[in-house]
Formats: sequence, structure tokens, C-alpha cells
Amino acid sequence: MITRRKLLRSGAATGLAMATPGLFAPAIAQGAKIRIGYVSPQSGPLAGFAESDAYNIEAFLATSVGQNFEVIVKDSQSDPNRAAAVAKELIIDDEVNLMVVASTPETTNPVATTCEAEGMPVISTKAPWQPWFIGQQGNPGDPASWKPFNFAFHYFWGLEDIIAVHLNMWNQIATNKKVAGLFPNDADGNALGDPNLGLPAGYAPQGYTVTDPGRYQNLSDDFSAQITAFKDAGCELVTGVVIPPDFTTFWNQAKQQGFNPKVCSVAKAILFPQSVEALGEAGHNLSCEVWWSAQHPFKSSLTGQSAADLAGDFTAKTGRQWTQPIGFIHSLFEVASNVMGRVGDVTDADAVAAAIAATDMDTMVGKVAWNGEGMPDFAKTNVTKTQLVGGQWRRNADGTFALVIVDNQSAPNIPAAGTMEALA
Repeated sequence: MITRRKLLRSGAATGLAMATPGLFAPAIAQGAKIRIGYVSPQSGPLAGFAESDAYNIEAFLATSVGQNFEVIVKDSQSDPNRAAAVAKELIIDDEVNLMVVASTPETTNPVATTCEAEGMPVISTKAPWQPWFIGQQGNPGDPASWKPFNFAFHYFWGLEDIIAVHLNMWNQIATNKKVAGLFPNDADGNALGDPNLGLPAGYAPQGYTVTDPGRYQNLSDDFSAQITAFKDAGCELVTGVVIPPDFTTFWNQAKQQGFNPKVCSVAKAILFPQSVEALGEAGHNLSCEVWWSAQHPFKSSLTGQSAADLAGDFTAKTGRQWTQPIGFIHSLFEVASNVMGRVGDVTDADAVAAAIAATDMDTMVGKVAWNGEGMPDFAKTNVTKTQLVGGQWRRNADGTFALVIVDNQSAPNIPAAGTMEALA
């Protein structure tokens, strides 16, 4: 495939010094640094996902390996159209050698799609793999038409993993198994809310039924219709995938309107301590998926830091509580630098894509290896999974919150520190 990018770089190999793959001396013009483009939601309703970006990038560039790189950051502003536009800028104008992207399908998908079209290798994370892979297909509703990607690679967990974690947590509490479903009209909401392929179908074998009032638009200011439907159905549990400001609105209105479920396990919205702190006492014992924590038993391939070390360093340098994205953004640059260190010519997109595909390494978030393990055939070329556990936010006397792992059945190597408790 001849892309504009390839035409612009057709003479780039001239004068490059050759290197031995496997040693960190990739071929690049003398004195130049390897350019990584990074797109994430630095602003807008998804900005919580990017809270640790500046810390992570500064720390990466300070390592001995990181000194070989330049990282060019673009803000998606939590908007898919802008994510695609800035990705193209990074490819065409900034002439990056590799793209990395993170944080929900609204960011990862337009960037990965743009990179695939332009022949730019891209490593993506922090979005469930089904919305990432299936959401980029020409016809998401026709599995027979799905095709693997040549340049786009992703690592994270999938719907099957969050279903297992939710059920493991919920089964610790006596409920009527009636679940309120909050699903927005976006890539995550449509995937997780799908009655046949999403969360409702996954819960059903264990007797849980979902009341789904239908899709709502992100940044809604009135959830009265949904709350009424949930109360009428007698729901004692809440699930969904909600952006942080919408959950704050929903949860405050639920309390005002007398909807008091026993369990609330919502993806995306309550991953971050500041999101829960905004709810005050109403945040106590809310539960969520946990992709990374200070208790995870993994170490950095770049610095040798443990998860606890990394979390502690973040707090020491920023004055803020650790947050889940720290580990994954750290790992993103672990993988990127490992890949580029195994490439003879970093301007050769096909060689970089092949190096990504051959990755097999231990990172701050565990093993990353695109070896097809545990993946269906249609996605095994482009997706590798990371582990997932479940946690609850416990409010401290000073008003801060601690995220306590209460389920590790799917990943017993990650220690649990408590058991599930019902909401007050």
C-alpha cells in the first residue's frame, strides 16, 4: 500500500547507519531521536484518564533508554474527530516513527484507524478489546467480514473479563439479581450494552437480568427517566459504562429520587479517586474494575520499579493519590522502547509493525505478547489481554478514598485486601 507518508519518506533510508536488531542502536539519522507520537484526552470529560501522562512521559525521557526518544503529545480533547485529526498531524507533519494511544475507544479507535490507513505502526491500550477491534471493522455486525490489521496493535482486557469480575463481586452480596444498566450512545456503551454480545448476555447464565432503558447521550443533565425505570423494575444493582461527569449527575439524582441499590459497579466513571471524592459519603463502597494498582505484583522493564514504587513516586512528585492509568501509560512506553530497540531501521513501518507483533515481555502491567493466547482467531493477530480484578472504594475519616481489591478470582496472583460490602 502506497500512502502519502511512504511517499514523503521514500528517500529517508539514505545515509542511515545500520544497527543490529536486539541492541538499542536503531538506524536513524545521526544525532536525531526516535519520534513517538502520543494521543490522549488531556482535556474534556475523559481527562481523568490522562492525569498521569505528564509524569509518565517525563519519567520515561529521564531513563537511559528514554534519552533516545522524543515524545510529541497531542490532546484529543475527548473528541473522536479531533483524535483522528491530530493523529494525522503527527504522521504527516511531525513524521513520527511510531504512534502510541490510550484511553477509551473514543480516543484509541480513530487514532488506530488513521494509523492503519496511513501505514503507521500504532500501539494502543486502555480500551476493552472488543470495542477497539470490532468497532473499527467496516461492518461490525458481520463477523464474517472482520479483518485483522497490518499496523494496529492493542493490549487490555475484554468484556468477558469485566463480566467475570462483576459476577465475582456481586455473588458476595445477597441481592434479587435485578441490574440497572446505564449505557451511553458511544462505542463503549453500545458494546457493553449489547443485549446479545455485551454485559447483559454475560450476566444471564448466573440469573442476573438487566433493565436497559436505552441509550442516552453523553453529558446528559437529567437521568430521571432511567432512575424511574430502575425503581419500577426493583433493581438492586447498577452497572454500565459511564463518563465521570455523567455518573456524578446520575448518582446524585438517584439519591435525591430515592433509588438506593445495594451494589453499584460502573466501568470508566469511578476509576479515579477524584471522581469518587466528588461524591462525598455517597462514594463509599462503589465498586469498579481494577486494571492496575499499587498492589499489583509487576515490575518495570525500564526502571525496575515495583507497582508500589511507581505509585509512591507519583504521589511524592505530584502530591496526588495514585491512579490506575499510571501503570498502563508507563507500560506503553516500556513496550514502545522495547519495540524500537529491536528494529534496524525505525523509518521502516513494516519492520516496526513486525517488531510489535513479535513482542514478548514483562511490564508494569504484566505480560505483553501478541501471541494469540486466550484470544479468538479473528483478533489474535492484533490483541493481547491483560489481567483484571475488582475493587471497592472505601472512604477514610479524612474524606479521601482507598481502592481495595475485593475480587481476584480471575487473577489470583494479584492480592485481594478485602471482601465485597453492600452500599449503605
